[in-house]
Amino acid sequence: MARLKIPAVFIRGGTSKGVFFHDKDLPGDPAERDRILLHVLGSPDPYQRQLDGMGGGLSSLSKAVFVAPSERPDADVEYTFAQVSVDRPVVDYSGTCGNLSAAVGAFAVDEGLVEAPDGEACVRVYMTNTGKIYQARFPVKDGMAVEAGDFVMPGVGGSGAKVTLDYLDPGGAVTGALMPTGHVRDRIEVAGLGRVEVSLVDATSAVVFLDAAELGYQATEGPEALDADPDFMSRMDEVRRKGAVLMGMANRPEGAPLSAPKVGIVGPPAAFTALDGTAYGPDDMDLSFRVISMEKVHRAVPGTNGMCIAAAARIEGTIPHRLARDHVPIRIGNPSGVLPVDADVARDDDGRWSVRAITVYRTQRRLMEGSVLVPER
Repeated sequence: MARLKIPAVFIRGGTSKGVFFHDKDLPGDPAERDRILLHVLGSPDPYQRQLDGMGGGLSSLSKAVFVAPSERPDADVEYTFAQVSVDRPVVDYSGTCGNLSAAVGAFAVDEGLVEAPDGEACVRVYMTNTGKIYQARFPVKDGMAVEAGDFVMPGVGGSGAKVTLDYLDPGGAVTGALMPTGHVRDRIEVAGLGRVEVSLVDATSAVVFLDAAELGYQATEGPEALDADPDFMSRMDEVRRKGAVLMGMANRPEGAPLSAPKVGIVGPPAAFTALDGTAYGPDDMDLSFRVISMEKVHRAVPGTNGMCIAAAARIEGTIPHRLARDHVPIRIGNPSGVLPVDADVARDDDGRWSVRAITVYRTQRRLMEGSVLVPER
């Protein structure tokens, strides 16, 4: 059988890993491109291990990115993010990835798409999924992105060079509005729970926030415990689908995208033990947060979801604002540790909220480069 060899780079960005391509190396036909991505990642896999591909059996490890030079005056490169379902033949473009975003600037420099002198590079990136701009700042030496450093981020063993991501005007990245319903709180009817209070916020990503206590939880539970609770997962899926309708992302719950909106349960600062065994106390964080992504509880905080809750915590009246301690930056307790995020939020004279910028910190590392092999048919 004839095989296609497509140049690719396998990269860890933040707490995710993905396959990076030059956009020009992929076919322009969307169906053919998706066929290639499914094969490369090893999906669909009913065993949810993706042994026949480069995916890792989790939503955070089943991703792809395409990068190209940008003709926009406000961007150096542009990228498209693809979330590949593990067990279904689905490639979703409805959101973006704050973790892999940390590697796009470095990829652009290392691949010669952007020239950067030694020192701190600043690469302006346009996200095609959301129509938004962010800036990636990271050290460069001898024309290559520096990977070694002393910055430690929760969920990643060891340390690396800090990558600073500044998301500019991130409100409405998915739905077109920071507060898609115009309300800081809404209610969703959930089977077995009745009318549950939610906050629907869209800043770099669209998230449905719930008070964990209203569901009988604390937002300190481990991902495996929540995944193993069928009632909880079923209700969160119902919340996601109905939230998508309220946010204008679907006409009916059955038509909701698989990867968006995300659902996050929020609690006040509380003691918990991270996945690496580290114990954290209430004084170490400003709120507790657990995220459901691609029908699984995330083992860390997806980058864009961390940014969204940081913005929501600054908007008076939302569930995250009600539960969070006032602190700069917002320190988010999650299964992998505590993540700091800065959010610059303002309110105008008419009472309308806006997010000027959100800043988050990540590391990245190029793991492998070469070609992926794909059957021609």
